[in-house]
Amino acid sequence: MTLVEHYDTGASENTRLTRSPHGRLEFRRTQELVRRTISGTGRRVLDVGGATGVHARWLAADGHSVHVVDPVASHVTEAAEIDGVTAEVGDARALTWPDDSADVVLLMGPLYHLTESADRARALAEARRVLRPGGVLFAAAISRYLSAMETGTNGQLTERLSPAVESVLETGCYDGHVGFVPAHFHTADELRGELETAGLSGISVYGVEGPAWPALDVAGIEEFDVRVDAAVRCARLVEQDPLLINASAHFLAVAVN
Repeated sequence: MTLVEHYDTGASENTRLTRSPHGRLEFRRTQELVRRTISGTGRRVLDVGGATGVHARWLAADGHSVHVVDPVASHVTEAAEIDGVTAEVGDARALTWPDDSADVVLLMGPLYHLTESADRARALAEARRVLRPGGVLFAAAISRYLSAMETGTNGQLTERLSPAVESVLETGCYDGHVGFVPAHFHTADELRGELETAGLSGISVYGVEGPAWPALDVAGIEEFDVRVDAAVRCARLVEQDPLLINASAHFLAVAVN
């Protein structure tokens, strides 16, 4: 199944960051990390792979001008209905914006959906091309340890599933064994290396959810409000700890052009 088919046949980006406890934690921490870096208003933001505008919505509400690029036409239609947001169908590897035209570029999905390293390099090169000098890139990635932590915590790590989980730990090639489309899962060091190779500077890589996210999922949505503050504090404490950063389900890299 292609990426477009996956999202056109029922996978809802509107609820991805609200339907599970760890999704809610990811959303809260992503907002925190982005706002920590770009204060004020009036930035020209290019949200590449921005889907239905989940992040574009709050960025526009913060006073920024946001343009979404996504390969799924239905996503683009929804995103374009958000106040302060424009949108187009497009490819992270071949952006239509001119050189030096964006203050901020978000790559919140392309680096895991592009399974070939050459394609990820092209997406990063395009992001750098459209960023003005001194502009900021935010690039998200999925941790190689996500499957091991999720299935080991929720009881789904069976003897039959173990080889697939071990394979993604070793290679980063995720085959869809616990849902989702085939994807590339990073380590924090690998993500940093890809941004360095792209010529970006001032790179910081953060663990988004921290190590408490699987416990939030096991506790369930009804316990989220009681437990989330502690989980957020935990994530902040170890967000760049080299021994625990890979325990997050996602990374967010921040870099300067």
